[in-house]
Amino acid sequence: MLYTRFERARIIGARALQIAMGAPILLDDVDSSADPMAISMLEFEHGIVPITVKRLLDAVP
Repeated sequence: MLYTRFERARIIGARALQIAMGAPILLDDVDSSADPMAISMLEFEHGIVPITVKRLLDAVP
């Protein structure tokens, strides 16, 4: 799925907050003392972020 830049920023930011609050890191080869933002970007690039996006489709008359 292709994300807009706004969806991408929201997903990465939300995941970084989760990691900063103590959520488990889903990558094996990452140091847990690394920056939460960098870790969440790596998870996003690998496609393993546990966050989904729901889009509302507008009805066109």
